Amino acid sequence: MVINQWVPAAHRGDAVGDSARLVRDLLRDKGHDSDLYALSIDDELRAEVRSFTDPDARRGDITVLHFAVPSPMTAALAGLSGGRVLQYHNITPAHYFAPYDAEIFRIAALGRQELSTLVDRVELALGDSEYNRRELETLGFRRTGVMPIIVDTCRITSAPPQPALKQILSDGLTNILFVGRVVPNKKLEDHIRLAEHYRRYVDAKSRFIFVGRTDSVPRYYAMLRALLVEYGMRRDQFLFTGQVSDHELATYYRTARAYVSLSEHEGFCVPLVEAMAANVPILAYDAAAVGETLGGAGVCFSPKDLEYAAELLGLLVYDDTLRTSVIVGQQRRLTNFTTERAAAALDRMLNEL
Repeated sequence: MVINQWVPAAHRGDAVGDSARLVRDLLRDKGHDSDLYALSIDDELRAEVRSFTDPDARRGDITVLHFAVPSPMTAALAGLSGGRVLQYHNITPAHYFAPYDAEIFRIAALGRQELSTLVDRVELALGDSEYNRRELETLGFRRTGVMPIIVDTCRITSAPPQPALKQILSDGLTNILFVGRVVPNKKLEDHIRLAEHYRRYVDAKSRFIFVGRTDSVPRYYAMLRALLVEYGMRRDQFLFTGQVSDHELATYYRTARAYVSLSEHEGFCVPLVEAMAANVPILAYDAAAVGETLGGAGVCFSPKDLEYAAELLGLLVYDDTLRTSVIVGQQRRLTNFTTERAAAALDRMLNEL
């Protein structure tokens, strides 16, 4: 059987594209012909991802569209005669972008409208979390299910050491980590407010590290820098790294004392799984799919009381008994994200079709 996948963009380090490549490999291991097609492809991935302009892209017995942004792939999928599967990775609600970028606001709003055009045009609609599946059901998709993202934790656990970076990060400050794009739904302004409470009442010798692209929403990033000035934060207390290599990313995880997520909208949140794999205890605001991904692991809190969160963070950093208990729980949860479980979910998808 020919089972193809479509992704709008193939970028190294992008969770959706990375997962799609791993799914392709699983399908090939099961004896299927399988390729991944994209509208735009990083140069380093051209040997393993094919262009969407290739006529073979439309010749699959089953075609899976990974949907996170509007694209010409949506209408193309609806017009196929073979089996059509939607894999939904969530669209950030447009209102988060309204104060910062009118064009991204427009794209996000259009994406949700475009998603609804596939109702009754696909044989199966899958969310990568139960949270996303429920959204599909609300939109009117009738046959729905869950196909989790496959997280390549080996890029964290097996990465070679980076001695120079490790030395820089081992200067006596306590490293508190966040990984992800610097975009409004991540609520990094709340990280800064949390840091203010943490610095005043728990630990002045701490550093909050933000690993991820800073150029996605420039006005939002500028607002964050202005907020740092307003709070009088020292330069060594906050580090925005921009995009980093896998080896550098692993070093940031390995030198982190805790991982913090204050995001208000996540369809899955891959960095939570990476933090579990790196044995970094997690403190997370319980919003959207975050609690589902954690599955009882880490420390999840609600409502968003940042003074309370600062106290919790201090316990995670300094209470060794609590740290050990949390890490053990996270390791237990991590067994739900193995390749074997992903392969079983893939079998269920094929059986449904």
